[in-house]
Amino acid sequence: MSSSASRVLVADDDRAIRDSLERALQLEGYEVRTANDGVQALAAAHSEPMDLLVLDIMMPNVDGLGVCQVLRAEGDRTPILMLTARVETSDRVAGLDAGADDYLPKPFELDELLARLRALLRRAAPVTEDGRPEPPIQVGDLRLDPGARRVWRGGTEVELSKTEFDLLELLARNAGIVLDHPTIYDRIWGYDFGPESKNLAVYISYLRRKIEPEGTPTLIQTVRGVGYTLRPQTTQ
Repeated sequence: MSSSASRVLVADDDRAIRDSLERALQLEGYEVRTANDGVQALAAAHSEPMDLLVLDIMMPNVDGLGVCQVLRAEGDRTPILMLTARVETSDRVAGLDAGADDYLPKPFELDELLARLRALLRRAAPVTEDGRPEPPIQVGDLRLDPGARRVWRGGTEVELSKTEFDLLELLARNAGIVLDHPTIYDRIWGYDFGPESKNLAVYISYLRRKIEPEGTPTLIQTVRGVGYTLRPQTTQ
């Protein structure tokens, strides 16, 4: 195994899923650690640095949400992909609320999981061309600092996950331009999940909850049948 191989922790109480993911990821060149519950997952995450965490939500002792909450409370920003057998949007949002960067409903295609992991790794290690800090991006009263990966709305800082920040940054860099669904999927996830996927809609909804608190003008506009754009709106 190469010393530069990305380390991935797979935590799932289903042995068949755990073993199959371990084999598949090893074939892709990842260095894999496994855990069959949340307690083992936390122990593994504390024992050595990981580049990615794949956590099943429904695990005994400590579930995936609990693992995510503990790590985020400790200041651990390792990218986390949640696996969930639940189909309700509210259940998926719970994973994002706990601090996860992405989620994938079961059953899933291996190619899609691999694409999600590659996207998380890319965003976790941004590359700058000249090393100089990039000036903040301003759209209305929204200010986004790409280098520090921080966001403010009307002077109040907003805490975003990696995926939420990347989605908002993409919209901010193209403010006023309508980006269609395939373009956003390709730029953020590196994979077009198709017209039936609700993944993007969930993230847009969750991002709106954070950057458009009650009483503030709408920023993210929906262009039905096409996609989304970031455009200040002074009237509701």
